[in-house]
Parts: sequence; C-alpha cells; structure tokens
Amino acid sequence: MTYIVRLAENKDLPGILDIYNFEILNTKNTFDLVPKTLSQQKQWLYDRSGVYPVLAAIEIENGREHRLAGFAALSPYRHRPAYATTVENSVYVDIKHRRRGVGNLLLENLILRAKEHGFHSIIARINSNNLESQKLHEKLNYKKIGIEIEVGRKFGKWIDIISYQKLLK
Repeated sequence: MTYIVRLAENKDLPGILDIYNFEILNTKNTFDLVPKTLSQQKQWLYDRSGVYPVLAAIEIENGREHRLAGFAALSPYRHRPAYATTVENSVYVDIKHRRRGVGNLLLENLILRAKEHGFHSIIARINSNNLESQKLHEKLNYKKIGIEIEVGRKFGKWIDIISYQKLLK
C-alpha cells in the first residue's frame, strides 16, 4: 500500500475520531476514559493549527486518497513559558494499517515539522506495555529518559509511563 502524509483537515475528523475512540475504549495507550465527540475533535484540531500540527496518513488507492490510516500531533509539553521550545508527540495508527510503516512515516514527518517550527526537544510519553511505540521511537533516535511508576489507572490496572526524548539539532 502507498501512503501520503499531509496536514489533517476537517474531512479527516471522522477517521481521527474512530481511531482515537477505539484507543480510548480498548487500550491503555491514552489516559482518556470517555470517547470524544466530533465537536470536541473539531476544537482539538483547531487548537493544533499553526505550530502544533496534526498530520494525517492517508492510504492512496488508484492514485486517489482512499482512507485515513493514522494521525500524529504535536502538543505543548507544559504551559509554563520556559517549556515553550519543547513539545510532546502523539501517534495513532488504525488497527488495520499497523506494521505497514504508517507510524514511522507519521513520526518522521512530525519530527520534520517540529524542526521547521523551531522546537528544540520532543517528548514522547508511552505506556510501558506499548512495545511497538517504544521500538518506533527508539528507531528514530529517541532516548529513554525515565519511567513514571503507576501514574495512571485504566481498566482497573495501574499504568507506568516510559518517557522518551529527541533533541532536534
């Protein structure tokens, strides 16, 4: 399959919503507990225009955009001014498109956008059981910088978070 990556648009929101709500309801990869509405996702996309982009990976079929395969976003790391040059990344791939290079394509493009926007550092905070995401970030030269023990609770289980960082030089 062939994929392209572009800035996400409003027309991508139903697909983004499907992917993200699946993660909310079925995995510990997000700490959200309640599915999002289309209205909430629309505001989320609007809030990430400018220096905090949302990228969409689109499956191409017969030379045309066919379906959303995944999305990735940059968000502020913290809201205090001294953190302004550090961002946090998120990458989500539709279950039907996993292990096809979509996550890698999204994260590579997100790193390029972060550099273009002048950020110095990207943080990824990953569920300690999400080995695929950890491998993806390590492949793209993120360094493991720490573990937060039992900082979240979902589905009746405590969740550890592994933090990764990439310095953009």
